[in-house]
Amino acid sequence: MAKTTRTSRRLQNTPPSIQTLGWREWVALPELGIPAIKAKLDTGARTSALHAFRIEPFASNHIPRVRFWLHPLQKNRSIELVCEARLMDRRTVKDSGGHAEQRYIIESPVCIGDQQWNIEISLTDREDMMFRMLLGRTAMTDGHLSIDPATSYVTGRGLRKAYK
Repeated sequence: MAKTTRTSRRLQNTPPSIQTLGWREWVALPELGIPAIKAKLDTGARTSALHAFRIEPFASNHIPRVRFWLHPLQKNRSIELVCEARLMDRRTVKDSGGHAEQRYIIESPVCIGDQQWNIEISLTDREDMMFRMLLGRTAMTDGHLSIDPATSYVTGRGLRKAYK
């Protein structure tokens, strides 16, 4: 597997001003077919993480890929998505409790509000966690995002209707 950089790259032009977001926001991962998922924007976490179960690595035309299943909404197992992505790496990641785990790493565009950029995401089972996705500080690109811990859903709650 090719080693990836740990910095995010812009996909679209973003205004030079800093956008302030809340500590939790609805985000989309369009290349993974995830129209909406609630994410915790966590400056204390280095790596972004996405809820995944039944993770299956495979190769397509000699390119390493991974297929995984996820429940995008907390406390709702009736909606199940199957996603595929190019496998970028496999790394040891420590969770907030200090427990190390080998995780598959993918790269995908993330959309928050009117901004979109590539981020690295580790796949792990977050079924019992409050948020199906954690956006870590390496995904908070180039200092263009500021997190206000006193606010939530600055970009709105419209994405949550994606599964209705």
